[in-house]
Amino acid sequence: MTLEKAQEYAQWVKYNKIKWLFPDAGPFKRDGYVKHMAFFKAGAQFRERLFRAANRVGKTEAGAYEVTLHLTGEYPEWWDGKRFTKPVNALVAGETGTLVRDSIQEKLLGSPADWGSGLIPREYILEQRPRAGIADAIDIVRVKHVNGVSTLQFQSYDQGREKFQATARDVIWLDEEPPMSVYTEALTRTMTTKGVVMTTFTPLKGMSETVHFLDQKSKDGKISLITATWDDAPHLSEEDKTEMLAAMPPYMRDARSKGIPQLGSGAIYPVPESEFVVNAFPIPPHWKHVYGMDVGWNNTAAVFAAIDPDSGVTYVTSDYKRGQAEPSIHAAAINARAKGNGKPGCIDPASKGRSQADGTQLLTIYRQLGLNIAEADNGVESGLYAVWQALTLGQLKVFSTCAQLLDEYRVYRRDEKGRVVKEHDHIMDALRYLMVTGRNIAKQDIETKKPDPFRSRGSQTSWMGS
Repeated sequence: MTLEKAQEYAQWVKYNKIKWLFPDAGPFKRDGYVKHMAFFKAGAQFRERLFRAANRVGKTEAGAYEVTLHLTGEYPEWWDGKRFTKPVNALVAGETGTLVRDSIQEKLLGSPADWGSGLIPREYILEQRPRAGIADAIDIVRVKHVNGVSTLQFQSYDQGREKFQATARDVIWLDEEPPMSVYTEALTRTMTTKGVVMTTFTPLKGMSETVHFLDQKSKDGKISLITATWDDAPHLSEEDKTEMLAAMPPYMRDARSKGIPQLGSGAIYPVPESEFVVNAFPIPPHWKHVYGMDVGWNNTAAVFAAIDPDSGVTYVTSDYKRGQAEPSIHAAAINARAKGNGKPGCIDPASKGRSQADGTQLLTIYRQLGLNIAEADNGVESGLYAVWQALTLGQLKVFSTCAQLLDEYRVYRRDEKGRVVKEHDHIMDALRYLMVTGRNIAKQDIETKKPDPFRSRGSQTSWMGS
């Protein structure tokens, strides 16, 4: 290849980057980006999608890549996601105008000194209109589509919900976590067009209103939620991961490396889930059992635990939470998990108060319904310290199947005045009772002694005789 041809080729590559992302082969071939491909494919079925991922896994690149395909109508042969056959009206947004300029805009258009060096090929950029008030920021771009001309607009959350009301959209991409008001407005703007809303972010704000809302929609099957960790990004080496992890405070490691929502400095228990969540396993028969219970009309909750008598480690094996049900319903559920054998438990001492129904003490009612329960110590700060200490010392583990407990753990926090936020905390209260009082009353589930290692496996007597 001559020097002139090499220079021409380099120029073509520079202004056609879209052709080189997610290739067929090579170290960064698309087959290695399983989560990214799943995010794209889900667009053919879901109108709403969330790519909640760790930092630097390529979630912004994924969003920019798909937006570019819709704007140009140039879909690769392998594409099995959403397709538009006509030009689209698209909107992309981020937290502030400056961040949008430095991230999304640069990904799509390139730097201000070299427009067209982003994912949208230079020859497809027909017109650009600047955004007032922010140097080098773009407001609207006209993009050549195979069947006409598409429109792309850049906006930011700090402009307020009203700025998102302007017109119907075919495609909306929200990069970084949006306020709920912006997200719901995005849904409204795509309703008449049957358009798509894509959201890509790392959940650094913890289990916020938006994260909780989107998680619930995914559980209801109304939105596709794709999660990705550093292990889903072939371009990150083990050296990269180790270096980045060491530079992060412990309470942010799960969010930045795994895309798991964390609360940051407001968390009551700033301990990453990776340090205490374990896979479920069969509990040895000689271990002790107990449960903690919190009561209330809106929610009654319980956590069930097994204690290893050798190490002293407490394993939370199951959780329960149900709202607006009579004590008989809760008692039946708890008895079922306790297998009807009188497994001991401890209960919120507020249960000694009278129920609103008939003036009878809830504690008495639950005992009459067959629960073997004692009053728990309800010292809040001492209880919080006991749980935190057990978590940090490795003395408290939680089975990964305890989904409701983990949901509450992620939102359990203090407000700006240092007070515990009393929302979504019933299982957390039950856990506190368990660790302060329950461990002291735990008993073996059945009358079984730890096996004697000197006894013969083949007889009922030891090798020394009976």
